[in-house]
Amino acid sequence: MPALLWKNIKYAFAPQRPGPPEDPRAWNELGRGFAARERYEEALACYDYALTLRGDIPQMWNNRGHALRNLDRLDDAEVSLREALRLKPDFADAHAELGRVLDCLGRFDEAEASVRTALRLEPEHAFAHFSLGYVLCNLGRVSEAEASYRTALRLRPEGPGWHLSLGLALLLAGKFEEGWKEFEWRWQTERMVRRRPHPPVPSWNGEPIGDRVILLLADQGLGDTLQFCRYVPQVAASAGRTILAVQPALVRLLSRLPGVSEVIDQGGRPPSFDLWCGLMSLPYAVATTQETIPATTPYLTADPADVAHWRERLTGFVSLRVGLCWAGGRSSYVSQIAVDRRRSLTLDALAPLGEVSGVQFISLQKGPPAVQADRPPRGMQLHDFAEDLHDFADTAALIDNLDLVISVDTAVAHLAGALGKPVWVLNRFDTCFLWPRNRDDSPWYPLVRQFRQPTPGDWPSVIGRARDALQRLGDGDHSQLRPPVLTR
Repeated sequence: MPALLWKNIKYAFAPQRPGPPEDPRAWNELGRGFAARERYEEALACYDYALTLRGDIPQMWNNRGHALRNLDRLDDAEVSLREALRLKPDFADAHAELGRVLDCLGRFDEAEASVRTALRLEPEHAFAHFSLGYVLCNLGRVSEAEASYRTALRLRPEGPGWHLSLGLALLLAGKFEEGWKEFEWRWQTERMVRRRPHPPVPSWNGEPIGDRVILLLADQGLGDTLQFCRYVPQVAASAGRTILAVQPALVRLLSRLPGVSEVIDQGGRPPSFDLWCGLMSLPYAVATTQETIPATTPYLTADPADVAHWRERLTGFVSLRVGLCWAGGRSSYVSQIAVDRRRSLTLDALAPLGEVSGVQFISLQKGPPAVQADRPPRGMQLHDFAEDLHDFADTAALIDNLDLVISVDTAVAHLAGALGKPVWVLNRFDTCFLWPRNRDDSPWYPLVRQFRQPTPGDWPSVIGRARDALQRLGDGDHSQLRPPVLTR
């Protein structure tokens, strides 16, 4: 057992003992205690030690698989869970947990089969019903997913994360009224409780603000902030003063939003305020329906001086200018890590786009995947200005000088959409409500066009369709810059 982990847990049983107890079940229970507090490294250490004492207890292999899943060690988790099932083939908990692991691995059909096995063994297994909902949502069977989530909540109604998942399924199905309400359960999850303002003040739920000061708080990722900051001017127009707290990389760009009194780094201490609301709670507060989505763009603008700077730098780029972003940012949460693996590409995968003549590609990629721009695919004319993009205000000014942005589902796609630029989103098979599955456009951005995987993991067909559309655009068919009128 690693020394640091042992230091953390060596007194858990009885400090007066010279060494650890030799009861594997006691170590298993200690591991469960750590897992309940989301301390999965310590939990795994406990399970591993327990298994050195006795390796034929399926529950310990199952618990170990759960910890490994939450550490994003999915292959190891699958091995551990299959060992639990070798020891006990009718172990419903292990079948359900294996389903979650397979779902994270993007093996949705296998995941569904595993979870349904758990439900045949134990029809009232709450976690299995929840896991089935998760898998079905990823498979695009949203009405079935909704039913599974509701069954899980009937059996275990107190789970905020399960309410949150139901809310996302409802939003994906277009059931906005109930969907926004269920989505508010996120504030009761452990990671979101820590994001509430301290000391506590009342949250805003759409009532008149008057001359009071309201704090609007970025509560999810960068793309979500760019997506939902569209509501800020509407709120600011009815408030005495509006403070906007966002990620540091967005402070300069969002300072240009109309009506905002002050934009601050979300990690800092805000001035005094009377009310607060998360940015992703604004659709709920103003009762957004599909018909009332505020989709007018642009609602963000780049600084004119910065735009002029990039116009000068791109003077020699006389052919079609296309921005590229091929990977999303990494999250520390296992479910988001799994999504990122499914939404992100490598630059080499976009090689077919480089076959289109008369296109100058500009890298908009940041983070570790940006190093791939040093060696673009053969034939692709890619220009990399990443070192000069210090925040999203810089990126916005560069995008303002482009003809088109091609991006996976990440913050760059939202930024370009908010700026009113044509965007082609290369999208995974599974999706969220921001990119509805039954259409090739988006109700949130008029100039977004989706190229979605027809089956999970099928990037070649997505890139092939985008290449063909880019070729037509290069040949002068500017209708390609707008999403098709007909939807699927």
